[in-house]
Amino acid sequence: MTRASMPPFGRPYFVGGTLLIVGYVLLTSFVIIHACERGVLMNFGKVQDRVLDEGVHFKVPFVTSVKALTVRVQKTDIESTAGTKDLQTLSMSLALNWHIDPEQVNKIYQRVGDEAQIVDQIIKPAITEVLKAGTPKRTAEEILRQRAALKSEIDVQIKQRLAPYSVIVDDVSLTNISFSAEFTKSIEAKQIAEQQAKEAEYVTLRAAKEAEAAVNRAKGQAESQRLLRQTLTPELLQKQAIEKWNGQFPTVMGGNGALPLINIDPTTSGAKP
Repeated sequence: MTRASMPPFGRPYFVGGTLLIVGYVLLTSFVIIHACERGVLMNFGKVQDRVLDEGVHFKVPFVTSVKALTVRVQKTDIESTAGTKDLQTLSMSLALNWHIDPEQVNKIYQRVGDEAQIVDQIIKPAITEVLKAGTPKRTAEEILRQRAALKSEIDVQIKQRLAPYSVIVDDVSLTNISFSAEFTKSIEAKQIAEQQAKEAEYVTLRAAKEAEAAVNRAKGQAESQRLLRQTLTPELLQKQAIEKWNGQFPTVMGGNGALPLINIDPTTSGAKP
């Protein structure tokens, strides 16, 4: 049936259907890539070398399809358990900030898939393997004391493992490291013992210092007394006595009252024998 022979009542439906088809073709002929996204261009499902940047792009309906992937920095939290050199079991929580290389979104989509598949198939296994490979090199105490060094080592290893997949690592954070309850108690007991030993050492050192100071004071006093004895000659003592005399002779009590105490030594009084 041609359009000329079409009944009048059917023409509106034909026109409306044609407009719908044309409108659908026009709408599907363009794709919008939003900010911080890149488009993977595919012809009949085959990934093309061209990567679509932000903006509006033309595509062939029913032939070309586009998959948009975000290139924003994303955060993935991962928890894992591993063993230490001294056979302790530890639990680690790690936060990874990463993003897809904007110039390589087509290749990573072709090899792995979208963002969820990248996390499940690439990032999580890589981090788990890095953690399990790094912790057995250290004892539990070394991990606690060398946390920064362990973090740096994990950072380098993760970057190396994810680089071939066009996944760029922005930052790695060890948010938590925990051990078994028994090991934690033993660490606390050891720290308490070390603190008590330091306090006892301090008390002993303080007592030794005080004893040494007491000996030095005693030596100083003895030296002062020795010098004083050397200085106090008979002449000096007599001089000090004369300086302190008030001009009165000492008296003694007799039958007739107080009598002056005089020198009766014949050698000094002038009396003859």
